[in-house]
Amino acid sequence: MLTEKGAESPLKILLAQLTDPLVMILIGAAVVSALLGETKSVIAIALIVIANAALGVSQEYRAEKAIAALQKMSAPNVRVRRGGREEEISPAALVPGDIVVLEAGSIVPADGRVIESVNMSVQEASLTGESLAVEKSTDALVNPATPIGDRNNMVYMGTSVTYGRGVAVITATGMHTELGHIANLIATVETEPTPLQRRMAELGKALFFLSLGIVAVGTILGLINGGAIQDTFLNGVAMAVAVVPEGLPAVVTIALALGALSVCCTAARSSGNCRRSKRSAR
Repeated sequence: MLTEKGAESPLKILLAQLTDPLVMILIGAAVVSALLGETKSVIAIALIVIANAALGVSQEYRAEKAIAALQKMSAPNVRVRRGGREEEISPAALVPGDIVVLEAGSIVPADGRVIESVNMSVQEASLTGESLAVEKSTDALVNPATPIGDRNNMVYMGTSVTYGRGVAVITATGMHTELGHIANLIATVETEPTPLQRRMAELGKALFFLSLGIVAVGTILGLINGGAIQDTFLNGVAMAVAVVPEGLPAVVTIALALGALSVCCTAARSSGNCRRSKRSAR
């Protein structure tokens, strides 16, 4: 069976979202707005922060969802030949060397070498992206480096038998299968920030230090002119808040979402899925 990477706690993910420099500035702006009695500003900023945090947390679960989807592709049960008779067992009990019986409608439970095939065809789109089923045979491969999609004497975990029947000897199970390799890559990948995200992080830090400088200068000038320390401090903070672009995080999130949608549509255009989705939306 495929193993799943331990997920981070929702609290940890949420804290990571709230420690973004721009978000921290927005939180500070909300606090100052509350002290100044600007209720509408507090509500608007709070909604922006909550929306960005929610979108950010949802992105963190994409890898887990992908793993879950791969898990569902595993067979619920499998027919094997052991001790001269057929029996039905859980895929988790499979070991290399087991003889698996496959027929139309079967989900291949592990990687295996085909030893019997009666017009057996297997749908391997989950691994190769090829929409047409592949006819399987018992013929040996001439080139050991043959790509997965051309290995007609092999069956792979997560694929499905669409026609005929056959028998295969298991060569790899669980995370050692080709599907397991994909699951492992998904579980261990570390998402690199995009150039836009890196620029936004730099801008957030610059705005943070600029805000601190404005507060300090505003407070000092107010004290020099004989103002009360509380009033001068609040005035300095108010000027710092005015520098903060409250809508910028939301704009960045929307821009990234639209970019992702564009990439998905480009990838799906060959099959016409994007066009059908657009027509349905209309």
